[in-house]
Amino acid sequence: MEVFKYKKPLSLMGKSKRFGILSIAIIILALGLIIGKGFNYGIDFAGGTLIQVKYEGKAPLSKIREAIDSDQNYKGATVTFFGSDQEVVIKTKMSSKNLGEDVGDKVRGLLQSTGKFEVRRVDMVGAKVGSELREQGLMAMVLAIIGILIYVSFRFEWRFAISSVISLGHDGTIAMGMIVLFKIEVNLDILAALLTILGYSLNDTIIVFDRIREGVRTIKDPNLSAIIDESVTRTLSRTTLTSLTTFFVVLTLFLFGGEIISGFSFTLLVGVVVGTYSSIFVASPILLWLGFSVSGFREKEAMQLKREKEKEKMRAMYENGTM
Repeated sequence: MEVFKYKKPLSLMGKSKRFGILSIAIIILALGLIIGKGFNYGIDFAGGTLIQVKYEGKAPLSKIREAIDSDQNYKGATVTFFGSDQEVVIKTKMSSKNLGEDVGDKVRGLLQSTGKFEVRRVDMVGAKVGSELREQGLMAMVLAIIGILIYVSFRFEWRFAISSVISLGHDGTIAMGMIVLFKIEVNLDILAALLTILGYSLNDTIIVFDRIREGVRTIKDPNLSAIIDESVTRTLSRTTLTSLTTFFVVLTLFLFGGEIISGFSFTLLVGVVVGTYSSIFVASPILLWLGFSVSGFREKEAMQLKREKEKEKMRAMYENGTM
């Protein structure tokens, strides 16, 4: 299905400097947010206790805070609505190591005078476990990027690999900046969303690179910029359809999926938009700036084809007994 019908390629590489400046500016802002404000780590990474409570009517936040603060172990805990005004989440830095009794029973006792309710969830993570999860999450992202670099280097060429990794770094940095900007709690589901973004963005980039490599082989123009323009233009319909389909699915999750997956779906929304942008306006121009040689690539292809023909000729001679 063709969404865009074109008579001549779009001049995308001619505007690459403008998009480059825009991307650098956004990355600088994102890094400023990450360094300046820092991440709002959730229970998974910071450690502590989370209690989810549902009331039959509207939850009385002020009474809940007073009741919770009356116990020294829970003093300073945050109490917020969770999805609706009937449910609240109580978060405290105290963990199972600090609490010597059943947390659910303790909370029931403290909140007994605040109305009819049920304790729906109790999550506890120790500070040491949270620190280990943070380190393992960071290691997972580093290993994913190294794996991508190796894969793309074997599949294409080192310039393609560097372009794709820079593009992934661009996407991840902007996504993390948005997480900090909107004060989204960073838990394991956010880490899963960031890794998903890397996979989605890489998939888009690989498809664009495949078309560029095909263009280098088939388009007679020796100018790489013109080849990229035509190759990327040919992928616009496919990229647009895929991105819009994914975007609307994730948007549905964000709007109707509830509070539990709101952070995950928001991060994916950012990733779909940024990943689509970067596969066209970041990865491709970087390939151009790294000095990829069309003539050099064609010479390598010709030499490889020549060697394959010679091998086939030698094999045929061997099978016919003429060697």
